[in-house]
Amino acid sequence: MTIVRPVCGLEPFSESTLGATFDIEWPVFEIIFCVDDPADPIIDVVTRLIASKPHSNAILLIGRDHLSNNPKLNNMAKGWRRASHEWIVFLDSNILPPVDYLHRLFLAQTGANCMVSAPPAGTAPAGFWSEVECSLLNALQARFQYAAYAMGRGFAQGKTLFFARSTLDNGGFEALGMEPAEDAAATKLMRKTGGKVCLAEPPFPQPLGRKTFNEVFERHVRWARLRRSTFPELFLPEIALGAMLPLLALTVWLYTLNMPVSSMLAIEIVFAALWYMPELALTYAARWPLNWRTPFAFMVRDVLLPIIYLSACLGKQVVWKGVAIPAGRQSRRDRDGNGLRGV
Repeated sequence: MTIVRPVCGLEPFSESTLGATFDIEWPVFEIIFCVDDPADPIIDVVTRLIASKPHSNAILLIGRDHLSNNPKLNNMAKGWRRASHEWIVFLDSNILPPVDYLHRLFLAQTGANCMVSAPPAGTAPAGFWSEVECSLLNALQARFQYAAYAMGRGFAQGKTLFFARSTLDNGGFEALGMEPAEDAAATKLMRKTGGKVCLAEPPFPQPLGRKTFNEVFERHVRWARLRRSTFPELFLPEIALGAMLPLLALTVWLYTLNMPVSSMLAIEIVFAALWYMPELALTYAARWPLNWRTPFAFMVRDVLLPIIYLSACLGKQVVWKGVAIPAGRQSRRDRDGNGLRGV
């Protein structure tokens, strides 16, 4: 088993999330950390962690490949080439893997032509906007991803991608660069080749810490813009997510009945309570962060969802780690013209 962890920049929980890689329980595995920029401050953290675990089979690779317009995929490429084992997992740097991480991935795996993924679960929020981030990641996105999987339409999430090297025999690693996001490319590749995407469960934790409104908003606009580009038919109905449109429709209907404002308000409060109670129950059952602010975070999230949707429709680029990336699909000719041949 090879664990490839692309890292870029210091994050609030870098020490704990990267350090947890060494605590994973598995008989034999190697860890390959990948860094794009030789001046990246995360290098000091990684080298210190490797030095503190002298008996681990861990290395750090530094360098830049131009495989696609996706800088994360470009960073991962050297780890793919260096991997010694047939089974490979790409694990994002901000995920905190539990000790049974690899066991859970293999438990979810159903055959050679199967890719295992998992959504993140926001944990350790600090401040209200981190609570909103949890409401987006957990009760909304993870819920829909597992629902899609239950209906036989599983799709990958780039936080965890686990598969056999032979899975990419048709197209090679470079096939993951055909879309602006590697998880979308992986999903389409699996469906094209008759494979399937399976989900490990429950979601793996992603510690959040303190977030600003701009960080949360821009991140989810980026994700929405990528969904619009890669799966437009599925992105289209996202405008109906959340409580805002149903609540607006209810308000208009009550207004046409000439109902007193106080009665309208009472009915809307009951509607909101009934709408959010299942989400709160799910949050409690899944042991996700839950406190008195959670219902307000749900409501703020649902106000933001239409704004995120419209913002995603207006732009043609996404910005990741300060790098502007075209949101459209990259043709093979473009990739070859940018130096893919021979990589």
